[in-house]
Amino acid sequence: MQYELAYGKSTVNFTLPDSIRPLTIRTNSKKGLADPVGETRKALQNPAGTPPLLEMLRAKNPKTVVIVVNDITRPTPYDVIFPPMLEIFAQAGIKDEQVTLIIATGIHDPHTDAQNREVYGEEIVRRFKIVNHDGLDESNLVKLGVFKSGYEFIMNRMAVEADFLITLGVVMPHYFAGYSGGRKSVLPGLVAKETVEKNHARMVELMDYLPPIDENPVSNEMIEAARQAGVDFILNVVTNESREVVHVAAGEVHAAWRKAVDVSASMYEVPFDRQVDIAVTCASGRPRDINVYQAQKGLDHADRITRPGGAIILAAECPEKWAEATFEDWIRRRWEPAKVMREIKANFVLGGHKAYGFAKVAAEKEVYLVSTLTEDESSLIWAKKAATVQEAVDKLLAEYGPDATWAYLPDGSLALPVQRG
Repeated sequence: MQYELAYGKSTVNFTLPDSIRPLTIRTNSKKGLADPVGETRKALQNPAGTPPLLEMLRAKNPKTVVIVVNDITRPTPYDVIFPPMLEIFAQAGIKDEQVTLIIATGIHDPHTDAQNREVYGEEIVRRFKIVNHDGLDESNLVKLGVFKSGYEFIMNRMAVEADFLITLGVVMPHYFAGYSGGRKSVLPGLVAKETVEKNHARMVELMDYLPPIDENPVSNEMIEAARQAGVDFILNVVTNESREVVHVAAGEVHAAWRKAVDVSASMYEVPFDRQVDIAVTCASGRPRDINVYQAQKGLDHADRITRPGGAIILAAECPEKWAEATFEDWIRRRWEPAKVMREIKANFVLGGHKAYGFAKVAAEKEVYLVSTLTEDESSLIWAKKAATVQEAVDKLLAEYGPDATWAYLPDGSLALPVQRG
């Protein structure tokens, strides 16, 4: 039987013998809203935990408004989000020159002008000032206080000094924060690199066992950061695997986001009973497989359903290769996976944490990578290069035999396998 995986802007196919019926891990898809722009208008008029956005803007009469937006690695339907919000700005008398968009890059690379046009559209780029957050630019960072955990909270000065702060986002599963969106626009999106590093250091405790979202210490500290930052209003959406909006959440930074998490979990958390010998997956295509750094999420999901000693085939185009200098530095050391894991646990380094994610899988599983990377580049993340998914499938059919159990994850970076019990 033939199967299909997303790969870049296209797809790749492979076949398995009819005698093999792989366990399919697919999202519990919901239909996109018939009128997502109309639903966004309704959400802005009836938000969770705050007055309507128009009422808030008229009451506060801000001179400066900062809108925090995602970068290119977080597919967000701005064609749905922006029009209703800008209608309200016009009604509130907010002029374009009062508004700045800050890209919540976290530790990701800054956007180019071309990427801004691709992500936000020509009209938004023409109308508004757009700046990249830089977590290393001390001149545009300010200390807000100290977290309950004891380390400093250092954040983007422009966002802190804004009269009105809005964050936009999409709520999807995240491999150690639990879910994206909401509070993540602030931490890690708009903070100093050292603040991200301190928060993310706890990921090594969470990757083997991800606690319920309300008990996740990384997520809870992100909520603490968003509240300290004074986020006035959020507008988040949940999208299906086709990137259609299925839910719109607006209002207070935690209340609105938490409702969206429940909707997202009902779609993307997929229960299973037993781990399999072999998993075939992808990073869900562009932009989620734009680079190796992002593609790791697809590998992490496959890892959850594959037994120790098993194998994973990952299809991820990765045209921009590594995407992050510290991550690249760590993998170019060519250490054994166990050494990478020991070093990161002992001395956490942001960027090195992504090397930990690959090493954790490679320490106990065989990984085949179908990508634009060379054989040598694939080996840097402890993977064997395969020219096609079919080539890797055929090798594993011969190696594991006809009785091996298989899983097929067509929504690799989206569907989160969750073992029952």
